[in-house]
Amino acid sequence: MAETLDIIAPFLNEAESAVAFVGLLDRLEAAVGERFGMSVRKILIDDGSRDGGAERFAAALSGSWEIVRLSRNFGKEAAVLAGLDHSRGDMVLIMDSDLQHSMEISLTMIGELVENADIDVVYAQNDRREASWRRSQMARLFYKLINSSQRFDIPENAGDFRVMRAAVVRALISVRDKRRFNKGLFAWAGFNQKAMLYTPENRVSGTSKWNRLNLIAFSLEGFTSFSVIPLRIISLIGLLAALAGLAYGVKVLFEVLFYGISVPGYPSLMVAVVLLGGLNLTLLGLIGEYVWVTLSESKDRPVYIVRDVLHGDAAEQAASSK
Repeated sequence: MAETLDIIAPFLNEAESAVAFVGLLDRLEAAVGERFGMSVRKILIDDGSRDGGAERFAAALSGSWEIVRLSRNFGKEAAVLAGLDHSRGDMVLIMDSDLQHSMEISLTMIGELVENADIDVVYAQNDRREASWRRSQMARLFYKLINSSQRFDIPENAGDFRVMRAAVVRALISVRDKRRFNKGLFAWAGFNQKAMLYTPENRVSGTSKWNRLNLIAFSLEGFTSFSVIPLRIISLIGLLAALAGLAYGVKVLFEVLFYGISVPGYPSLMVAVVLLGGLNLTLLGLIGEYVWVTLSESKDRPVYIVRDVLHGDAAEQAASSK
């Protein structure tokens, strides 16, 4: 029996690129069937689009497909999980619907998995050629910090663009974290993984949904989910501040006892209050982030809610409506 490949593609307000992306999927499906003899099923996740994107995709898609429409925007991490939950293939390819993930890299990753039985995951690693020096250095610092004191390493600049075997998919969907950080979950799950460098294609239309504030929030999500380093850094800064205060106190006491120098008053007091107050507020805010993650997990709400599912096969659609 021929193996099957499920292609998972989350989207949010990508109506303008729907026809072009479906064309890429059709070419990819034909190439996968010709090269590897695999049948393809397409699973698109509508993460709360407001531009009629689901209807545009449904009108253009052909073959075996389904569109899972979520009840609102739950975020890309949750949308990817929704796609994994609906997958049944022997292999699963996750890619973006903005056409930045190319057909050539997809076929190369699939080929690596088909030809090497000992490999479970092949993931694409962004070479960051177009990133600014400051942004690349900040990314490097982020990965260096988050991988500190870990039993596993989160690969640098590796996202959702990857192909994996069904066993890996089953392992990932068994993890029902409410605050999801897929980069960390993919690495935490283990298995034999292989990286493949790639350069993202230019977007066909629209703009990226990731602005600077979103990236900062996403990075904080990663730290609170997979690392205690921020707490340790703040604790170390607090210890250093305490030692500096102790040293300064000894210096003042020495000058008063042996040289009769008067103790500086208001300025030094304000510096101490502002410094220690700022450290305390920073630590409280950071602890609050970790507490919020714990609270979110303890509520045990579903990661996402499905509004409905559109099927490519009329018989399946009729059956699902019963």
